[in-house]
Amino acid sequence: MTTAADPPERTGPAIPRPGHQLLLLEGGTALFPALVEAMDAARRVIHLETYIFEFAGSALSVAEALERAARRGVLVRLVVDGVGTPKVPLEWQQRFAQAGVRWRVYSPLGRLGLLIPSRWRRLHRKLCVVDGTVGFCGGINLIDDCDDVALGRLKVPRLDFSLRVAGPLVDDMVETMEQLWWRLQAVRRARQREFKAAWDALRETLPVGDFSRLLKKIEVFTALAPRAKGNAEGNEAAPFPDGPMGVNDARAALLLRDNVSHRHDIERAYLKALGAARHDIVIANAYFVPGRRLRRALTMATARGVRVRLLLQGRYENFFQYRSARPVYQELLDAGIDIREYAPSALHAKVAVVDRTWATVGSTNLDPLSLLLAREANVMTTDRRFAQLLHQRLDALVEHAGHKLDAASLGLRPWYQRALDRFAFGVMRALLFVTGHRY
Repeated sequence: MTTAADPPERTGPAIPRPGHQLLLLEGGTALFPALVEAMDAARRVIHLETYIFEFAGSALSVAEALERAARRGVLVRLVVDGVGTPKVPLEWQQRFAQAGVRWRVYSPLGRLGLLIPSRWRRLHRKLCVVDGTVGFCGGINLIDDCDDVALGRLKVPRLDFSLRVAGPLVDDMVETMEQLWWRLQAVRRARQREFKAAWDALRETLPVGDFSRLLKKIEVFTALAPRAKGNAEGNEAAPFPDGPMGVNDARAALLLRDNVSHRHDIERAYLKALGAARHDIVIANAYFVPGRRLRRALTMATARGVRVRLLLQGRYENFFQYRSARPVYQELLDAGIDIREYAPSALHAKVAVVDRTWATVGSTNLDPLSLLLAREANVMTTDRRFAQLLHQRLDALVEHAGHKLDAASLGLRPWYQRALDRFAFGVMRALLFVTGHRY
């Protein structure tokens, strides 16, 4: 995968650091109560970013927690994407305004919508940080597990994962979320012709030179933030015991993808892990159309004896999502890779484990929208205990909840179906070329 006329990147993928608490959360039924618990304990600041925020069903509990926090004096900042959440209901606009929740829409579509290629760059990451001490990162949108934008009401909850994390990388989460917030503020001020205020807001997004400056910036910010009423001092994240899906003192890092300084960090982390694999690779990914380099890394791993298993979306959501993936499936199946389509319900996960020593949980699909255009965030860890826990869960899902694809059957489908596959794949590549990318 290459990008035409890409400037050199200023930074590389983050290096895992020790001292993290990692807790795997499966589905909104696990994530939403954890978010609410953290938000209800918040004293100073809540940052929240999401692609989809559905103000209905179980996701309402998160909206209500934001409202409660703002009413007691916590500074609450919410950013939603203009495609995933095109409109916040009027009732909740009013409730947020009365409570003091500050919210913005990332890249609203406007009249021409997605006809403008620059608007294909979406905010797809799902991040939350409370008081700078506890963070959440994963693939779970704020939508009920049994509601689906494309598929309607699901009989079985969708499969997805998120992480509750504490430790040094939470500072990185705060930094990237603050930078985006102030960029949005700058754009808003510029549109209102308040150019000095726009410049002041933009200056807040300038890169921080070193870690000590980052800590100073966070300390200043939290000192200025309003203190919630009636809370005691101290805001250390409480440790949780190892197991069943959590570990303490893990090495981990935050990986970002944006269109400035982290264009390929997440893809490169995947490539490095796949290239070093010696025994086993398990990937669960919702929208799987990897580029040449990732496909080559997977096929080369298989060629040197690595067991490669993919658990992918089995539901037809839209023409291009379904059809453009089939030629890629055929290539990988022919190379001996085991591909399963998740059968019980929709799959929305974006997780992977390599050799039970490397794992990632985040928002990044292995497709061109995530790898080339969207803002994404993953947590990567080299903690063997956590990798083993995630591997056990994925292994059970692959073996018992996946429908195995067969290379011969896929290749013997009627000619017109295979022609539609090639057409969708070709159109996808042509559209990416319009944005200056080759895939």
